[in-house]
Amino acid sequence: MTRSLRLRRLRRLGPGRDDSAPRAARRRGAQPKVVALGGGMGLSASLAALRRITGDLTAVVTVADDGGSSGRLREELGVLPPGDLRKALAALCGDDDWGQTWARVIQHRFASKGEMHGHAVGNLLIVALWEQLGDHVSALDLVGRLLGAQGRVLPMSAVPLELQALVRGHDPARPDDVDTVRGQATVALTPGEVQSVHLVPHDPPAVPEAVEAVLDADWVVLGPGSWFSSVIPHLLVPQLLDALVETKARRVLSLNLAPQPGETDGFSPQRHLEVLARHAPKLALDVVLADEAAVPDRESLADAAKRFGAAVELAPVARKDGSPKHDPELLAAAYDRIFRMHGRIGPWR
Repeated sequence: MTRSLRLRRLRRLGPGRDDSAPRAARRRGAQPKVVALGGGMGLSASLAALRRITGDLTAVVTVADDGGSSGRLREELGVLPPGDLRKALAALCGDDDWGQTWARVIQHRFASKGEMHGHAVGNLLIVALWEQLGDHVSALDLVGRLLGAQGRVLPMSAVPLELQALVRGHDPARPDDVDTVRGQATVALTPGEVQSVHLVPHDPPAVPEAVEAVLDADWVVLGPGSWFSSVIPHLLVPQLLDALVETKARRVLSLNLAPQPGETDGFSPQRHLEVLARHAPKLALDVVLADEAAVPDRESLADAAKRFGAAVELAPVARKDGSPKHDPELLAAAYDRIFRMHGRIGPWR
């Protein structure tokens, strides 16, 4: 079988794919069509919640990671960093024995004194299929089928990206100077104040399937996650930003439970919105979701949300152990309520 025939066959067999069915027919099930954008643990938290309320779920993932196992594979093989894609696939695994076993397997990291130390099994699997198939999307679809993933995972771009940031006080010895800081791992840990971020190349092409998913969605969920290195990068891919602006879908911004050390130290919930607006002034939102205990000034957050045309929804979405992590059941309940209260009349009602 030729590579082109194999790719066409894999696309037909990919999770959630039925290109012969018209969109109206696909919507007859009682569930919304949701696209979630982000990266890292923030996106994983959102996906773990969303898969509980819809079977029509697509994750669009950042590809600017340059640290750890992903960074090593990227440097050695010239591939997209697979780590955030792997985490998204693990989050979409079911709660049965099959799903949880595979989630643990692909997240497993080797421990040794050699070159394999720190590599994640899922990273190696994804890269191997990229090399075998020569196609990012078909390879990720195939991994999803193997895992029984309850949704689809796509990279936001098919080229490896470098995140760069303008940071005030990156060097503590020069607190007033603004420097260009390169690399997602460095930006995430800077001791300075991030002023803005951009990607290199500056106008990377979006993966067409990711653009199509956003345009065809009922709901688009952005965040939570590392604000400058996982959330905002989606707004720096021109074709993807255009789709987010033009889509008829409703848009939810899910805020973090607490500022992230280094990247957003001292940020209020409303400041997260102000930073987002500076990077994507044309973006509109419908709902801003925040944990009720993480918003000390509700009026200021409401004012910031109004600039996007959005309402604020406060809900208990944090784990009960006091850690700054989302509880998947509580977050799922919040998303479900938002979809029902703020959605246009749809077949899932």
